[in-house]
Amino acid sequence: MRATARSLGGSPEPSPVPNSADTGEIALVMTGGGARGAYQIGLLRFLARRYPDLRFRILAGVSAGAVNAVHLAQHHGSFSQAVDELTALWQELVPETVFRIESHSLMWNVVRSGLHLVTGGKTAPRIKAMVDTEPLAELLMEAMAPINGELTGIQYNLDRGVLSAVAISATSYTTGQSVTWVQGRDIETWERPNRRAIKTKIGVPHVMASSALPVFFPAIQVGQAWYGDGGMRLSAPLSPALHLGAHKILAVSNRYVRTKAEAGRVEVVGYPPPAQVLGVLYNAVFLDLIDQDALRLDRMNTILRRLPEQERDGMRVVELIVLRPSRDLGRLARYYEPRLPGTFRFLTRGWGTRLTTSPDILSMLMFQPDYIRSLIELGEADAEARAREIDAFFQA
Repeated sequence: MRATARSLGGSPEPSPVPNSADTGEIALVMTGGGARGAYQIGLLRFLARRYPDLRFRILAGVSAGAVNAVHLAQHHGSFSQAVDELTALWQELVPETVFRIESHSLMWNVVRSGLHLVTGGKTAPRIKAMVDTEPLAELLMEAMAPINGELTGIQYNLDRGVLSAVAISATSYTTGQSVTWVQGRDIETWERPNRRAIKTKIGVPHVMASSALPVFFPAIQVGQAWYGDGGMRLSAPLSPALHLGAHKILAVSNRYVRTKAEAGRVEVVGYPPPAQVLGVLYNAVFLDLIDQDALRLDRMNTILRRLPEQERDGMRVVELIVLRPSRDLGRLARYYEPRLPGTFRFLTRGWGTRLTTSPDILSMLMFQPDYIRSLIELGEADAEARAREIDAFFQA
């Protein structure tokens, strides 16, 4: 097994290193990004076509990645069948199935927000978020079909040995901690500064909590605490898979790595509108951390390879391969923006989405069928283009 971090698409990563004797579980880690999660479906479609009987025994996800991870974890059929159904779910998405876009609902939220500002929060009912995500909850309930609140397919797959563990992360607004909910066999929880793992029976509320984009989507109550998107405090996105025993990790990032020329390109002229500020903020919080974590893992692998196995203090070399978009998903979203529902488009333009050449915040909220379809096709094409690296990863 080669212990290195490699990137599929974007900037080059460290060169492959000598084989390691470490062997064990293969994990799939899927990051967040709202509608950008459709890009992950393209990768899964490629894998299902090339390896129809593939099984990731460890699945970890956050935000949109949590939706995908839990769907795979609880599906009774083959990997190929699970991916087909997950693809169908994403292809059926429209904004109305994710949040309420009726004019009166959106405008009432805007009015309430304004009243809170001008009255000090004394007159209008407190607003929880910019949109109401009850349609998404209903969609996931229908698609995942929990029984008495439990996604019984997860335990079924654990019992028959095709799954070792599934982990999804959320951010507790109540305590400020990053919380990873874990369901698996013979697992030990962990606790680090500001992050901890909890054994539980994962259900739709956990998935909704992990997917609750701050400000835009309302917080979700699980137990006695309120939670939002897991990417906010998950400083080490690879850590759940590592704690659960992964020796090889395939991670999917929804972040496009810009070239030096692109990085210096002006995206907005004049004072930055809210859409630009939010886009930079959301990128930093949800999309950039996977690269930092991959660099840390690569450095740790370098150190471990220099040590005899008996001196590694229980640590192991872990091979990582990262798939990422070959195109800027924010710029792509701008192309599809005119096709958004009228009222929603009107409000997003009020944030300044047309004043920036790469409205990243819009790309996370654009659950448009044509945009989703483009992301799926891009993910599949990117994986196809790097098929040899992926083959080497699985066959090593």
